[in-house]
Amino acid sequence: MKTAQVTAAFLMALGVASGAFGAHALRDSVPAPDLLIWEKAVLYQLIHALAALCVASSSGLLMSARARLAITWMLLVSIVIFSGTLYVLVLANMRWLGMITPLGGSGFIAAWLLLAFQLLKAPSNGTN
Repeated sequence: MKTAQVTAAFLMALGVASGAFGAHALRDSVPAPDLLIWEKAVLYQLIHALAALCVASSSGLLMSARARLAITWMLLVSIVIFSGTLYVLVLANMRWLGMITPLGGSGFIAAWLLLAFQLLKAPSNGTN
């Protein structure tokens, strides 16, 4: 789990740096619609890296280590696919990458659904 936690934390830092880069370096060099694409990539990266860090750091009472690891890596890989393709799309104007981006979005959805399923299976602590 430590590798997943470190990767998630690194992606959080990279997300903040990417946001700053977009706000300062790209502001005058790419069209406004591309800045919106960049901002969406940053937002999804930050949200999902934080989610991955939370899942990776959660207790074994909620789900098995195997499930936590699977969900965490689904989120992390999906960040690379979703946000990564959007970053390259903006920086290199490679519009065809927009066809790959939804694979990352589907990975996010699958990870969230798997998390929901695991939480539904978790034993109740009697306070619900």
